[in-house]
Amino acid sequence: MRKHTFAASALLALPLLAVSASATADEIRLPADYLDRIAALDDAGPRLNAVIAVADPVSASADAVAAAASVNQLQGRAVLVKDNIETREWATTAGSLALKDNFTGRDAPMIANLRSAGGVVLGKTNLSEWANIRDDNSTSGWSAIGGLTRNPHALDRNTCGSSAGSGAAVAAGFAWAAIGTETDGSITCPASVNGIVGFKPTVGLVSRTHVVPISHSQDTAGPMANNVHDAAMLLTALAGSDPADAATAEADTYKTDFMTGLGKSSLDGVRIGVLRNQVGTRGGVTALFQAALADLQRAGAVLIEIDFEPTPDMYRDEYATLLFELREDMGTYLRGLPPIEAREDMPRSLADLIAFNSANADEEMRWFGQSIFIEAEATTDRDAYQAARANALKLAGEDGIDRLLAENDAAFLIAPTAGPAWAIDLVNGDHFSGGIGAGSLAAIAGYPHLTVPMGAVEGLPVGLSIMSGKWRDHDVLKAGAAYERARSAELAVPSFENWQPTK
Repeated sequence: MRKHTFAASALLALPLLAVSASATADEIRLPADYLDRIAALDDAGPRLNAVIAVADPVSASADAVAAAASVNQLQGRAVLVKDNIETREWATTAGSLALKDNFTGRDAPMIANLRSAGGVVLGKTNLSEWANIRDDNSTSGWSAIGGLTRNPHALDRNTCGSSAGSGAAVAAGFAWAAIGTETDGSITCPASVNGIVGFKPTVGLVSRTHVVPISHSQDTAGPMANNVHDAAMLLTALAGSDPADAATAEADTYKTDFMTGLGKSSLDGVRIGVLRNQVGTRGGVTALFQAALADLQRAGAVLIEIDFEPTPDMYRDEYATLLFELREDMGTYLRGLPPIEAREDMPRSLADLIAFNSANADEEMRWFGQSIFIEAEATTDRDAYQAARANALKLAGEDGIDRLLAENDAAFLIAPTAGPAWAIDLVNGDHFSGGIGAGSLAAIAGYPHLTVPMGAVEGLPVGLSIMSGKWRDHDVLKAGAAYERARSAELAVPSFENWQPTK
């Protein structure tokens, strides 16, 4: 857990870390710099609650110095890890008191890859408890372990999605980058509303072993960073095949140095499908998107208007898939945990988690219940599940992204990622509005989805989504880097204050 304190009054002496340019070797910051900033802005001052555990500053700095002197790619860059991914130093809790003693002493394969590439694990980030799959009325960014994560751009605004702490931490300058996870929107939405880059890779590019699961069909980890270059660098370190995760069998085939070609990537003559029906009804978002389209056209892109609306069956069958896989995959994960002497009552099934929440309702369920958990526990029809998964996958992939790209001879599809962050409301839960975004297509199909900041509405960031077909991760990143260079909009800077209308 936290190993030091730092006076909140030092906040003003810590300038916001640069977020626009890619870091070079001589710009790499030691962990101590980030730890001081976390202490000043996360533990004190505005108290973002984005980080729930940090490394010992002496050992972390020693690791960084050693990595910087090596030929390893990351050379000591400090990375924060979402607390549903196992690291050997800390408990992996998924935000729940039920797993507060889940010290496995092991690294997830992606974390082992990160360390081998010269990355330093700086700490664990808060998340929406159980990756936001416990209840229909949940508030993103809240967990019983970490409390409520706040948006550094507006402290009274939501951080969205389950990777809330990772998004807020990168935006606040608490690490070079962070790792998030996504089932549907949990990397891209927090990246969008916190004003950073988030990349959900093709499912199977990054191992899910030793990650608290929701769905083996849709779960993936991915990078969250200040720019596309850094996201690509982190992805290069994380990606790779894992014998324990069958979905990654082809990962080594498609893994590459994802930074290659980013600096020279071009949109000249590239056909891009504009998902007009997914722009939504918010005037400020529409204006930002139109400006982004103009930037893309100036960069030479050929824009094709696409009239598309996913069928309700796609969302219905996605939900049925997640319910069935949640019960099965969670049980498999919990039963596979090593014995913990201090916890003979360690939960070993979704039913055990439901019972734990009921027994600890004052701490776990003050703000919202566990309706989805209960529904998942009762979802046992395997034939119905298999039919639902097949149909959802077909509608999102073959009849969705694949068909739209082929029929329009397009390389990518774009839309706004999400609307601006809404006001935090623990009593009533999240307030998504405006019909904005198309990320569920990529989530259900398992295809790559990148969000890049495209500006702000009243000081609240909004991202641009870029999606394409399976294993086209490198192409999507190159398109994102090209858009970054073409972008004309002024980006929001975190205020670390409550939201106020812009003047």
